Amino acid sequence: MPDPQPRRRFLRDTLIGAAAGAGLAGTPPLEAAAAQVQAEPPAYTFLTPAEAGFVEALVDHMVPADRHSPQGTAIGINVYFDRALGGNWGQGDRLYTQGPWKQGLPGQGYQLALVPAELFRIGAQALEAHLQRTYGKAYAQLPDDQKEAVLHALEKNTIAFDSGIRPSQFFALLYQLVMEGLFADPAYGGNAGKAGWKLIGFPGVIATHAVNIVKFKNRPYPFTPVSIADAS
Repeated sequence: MPDPQPRRRFLRDTLIGAAAGAGLAGTPPLEAAAAQVQAEPPAYTFLTPAEAGFVEALVDHMVPADRHSPQGTAIGINVYFDRALGGNWGQGDRLYTQGPWKQGLPGQGYQLALVPAELFRIGAQALEAHLQRTYGKAYAQLPDDQKEAVLHALEKNTIAFDSGIRPSQFFALLYQLVMEGLFADPAYGGNAGKAGWKLIGFPGVIATHAVNIVKFKNRPYPFTPVSIADAS
């Protein structure tokens, strides 16, 4: 099984550099975090059973359990997928959908005629077809090294999709939702037990944190993060 630590270091180095510079890194390990996360199986409202199986395997591979946090499904990242894709954002609320549709440059952002939920569904079906042709298995049934190879192939567009979308576009959506589900407020379905925040020493939604940036510079932030629900 691949060592999850390089992925952990990547997350910490690329996504939370600002927090580390403010002295919020160095949070103690989260041995007890698993006791704080969701225990009940999720009731999906958007994901089909096949899509749910893929998402659950994906988030557990991208966020494996270790001494710092539970695995992705324990944190509820799969639930975040379901709520985000089934909600207003996933259905294209406030997203311009009138065209014309041209291939945009990388810096121009999202340029597809599809809303995020459609991109996910089409991408998941295209990936499933590829996996069945290549391995004869669903993503959840692959060993960890093949799961990792599939993700790299998606990112690099070395998988052939017959759906009209580029694999990298699908990968970008998956990566975005995993990161949001790990670090968004728990009110949105992920980051259960505030495990993502505790992983990086993020204080939460408190509005008086400016003084703490100075007070705890280069020191661990010792307090429990505050969520929207905590502050309401």
